[in-house]
Amino acid sequence: MRRGEGGITDTLVIQIAREAIWHVLLLSLPVLGVSLLVGLVISILQATTQVQEQSLTFVPKIFAVFVTLAVLAPWLVKVMLNFTTRLYARLPSILQ
Repeated sequence: MRRGEGGITDTLVIQIAREAIWHVLLLSLPVLGVSLLVGLVISILQATTQVQEQSLTFVPKIFAVFVTLAVLAPWLVKVMLNFTTRLYARLPSILQ
């Protein structure tokens, strides 16, 4: 099989890996951002009130992450399905 004729090339593998990493970052950033923001707000509140309870940070973070996942679930699924559909659509040209 010659180059450019289809099949799996190193460029194709790198492109698929790059797209996969991009989608992982795209899908995880909103949840991580909310967790970071809630953790920062709780840390500021703990510093100002001098309450240093370790479990105080976990409950609001977990709640915020679950709410974020619930709100963004349709978008997350849409992005994952779009990526997977495009990947499966490429298979016939790759397997030639």
